[in-house]
Amino acid sequence: MQDEQSLVRQAQQGDKDAFAELYEAYFDKIYRYVVLKISNRAEAEDMTQQVFLKAYQSIGSFKWKGVPFSAWLFRIAHNQMVDFVRKQSKRPTVRLEESIVSSDDNPLRTVENRFDIERLRVATRQLTATQQEVISLRFAGGLAIAEVARTMGKSEGAVKALQHSAVAALRKVLLVGEESEKG
Repeated sequence: MQDEQSLVRQAQQGDKDAFAELYEAYFDKIYRYVVLKISNRAEAEDMTQQVFLKAYQSIGSFKWKGVPFSAWLFRIAHNQMVDFVRKQSKRPTVRLEESIVSSDDNPLRTVENRFDIERLRVATRQLTATQQEVISLRFAGGLAIAEVARTMGKSEGAVKALQHSAVAALRKVLLVGEESEKG
C-alpha cells in the first residue's frame, strides 16, 4: 500500500483508486470491530459499507491532526453503531438466526465455535463501556495500543491498563462460567 497520507490526499482530490486502496486496507478491520459489537454479520456488513460511504462522502473534511486515518474510520464506525443501537431500541425486532451449519464445515466444530463466541459476547457485556471499546479496537479491529490510544483520546498507559483489567475480568467471568457448567 502506498503511504497512507499520500493515499488520503489523492482520495481527497477525487482519486477513486486511492480511496479503493484505503477501503481494501481497512475494510476487514472495521468489519471485525462492528460485528463484535452488534453480533449480526449481515447488519455488520451493511454497517461497514455505510462507514466507507460516509468516509467517501466526507473525506474532504479529514484533517491530519496526529491521528491516523484509521482512527477517523473507527470513529465513524462507532457513531454508526450508536445510531444503530438507538434505532434498534425504539422498535421491537425478532432476529433471525444465521444458518448454523454450512455445507463445507464440520457441524460440531461450527456449533462449538458459535457457542464459544456467544460466551465471549455475554462475558464482554459485563465489562465497562470503555473496557469493551478497548477490547473491540484491539482484538476485533486489530489496532496497536498507540492507535487505540489516539482513537479513544487516551494515553497509551491508560489503554494498557484498561486492556489488562478487561482481559482479567473476562478471564474471571469465563472461568466462573466453566465451573458452573461443570458443577
